[in-house]
Amino acid sequence: MKKTNQKHWYDYLWIASLLYLILGFFNILFAWLGILCFFIPLIISIVRGNKAYCNRYCGRGQLFSLIGGRFGLSRKRDVPRWMKSKAFRYGFLIFFFAMFFQMLWVTGLVFAGAADLRQVVTLLWTFKLPWHWAYHGTLIAPWMAQFAFGFYSVMLTSTVLGLITMILFKPRSWCVYCPMGTMTQLICKARHAGEKNSDKSDFVTEK
Repeated sequence: MKKTNQKHWYDYLWIASLLYLILGFFNILFAWLGILCFFIPLIISIVRGNKAYCNRYCGRGQLFSLIGGRFGLSRKRDVPRWMKSKAFRYGFLIFFFAMFFQMLWVTGLVFAGAADLRQVVTLLWTFKLPWHWAYHGTLIAPWMAQFAFGFYSVMLTSTVLGLITMILFKPRSWCVYCPMGTMTQLICKARHAGEKNSDKSDFVTEK
């Protein structure tokens, strides 16, 4: 008899998400690994035309499911309609990437020598938390460390937002308005629309 609850290797990717946050606490340079969480979803959606990363490989979503579901820390209420709306999701996507590019701007200033390295992590784009213990020396260029501090700020902020909505609503409520999820959805729609147009063009040509 075939087992329906058989576990796969990707069911344990929540460990990688948790480990990422822990390692970044002790050494900020581990924050660079978070770039994988940006490029892999985009590559999968472009190549395969689906949201396999969000549905199967997202360790953060798994972590929220574990904490909110198995450990019962979620109220498990439906996400409000306004949070599901295109206006909110696209608006949050724009805001999120505006903050991301602002982080890149600061990194560029440090690279150009126009600003000093800021050994802080900015939580929720507002609260600057000292994080100097996670930076160990000058073996790398200051701009690389600055990028790490900024990127870890982005990852920590998104995790905190996910935990808040996990508690208030269903465990994976973050997935509803996750910027990467919104981007991959747009890519999939554009890819499928292109394929349909191509099929129509081929049909007309054959005809």
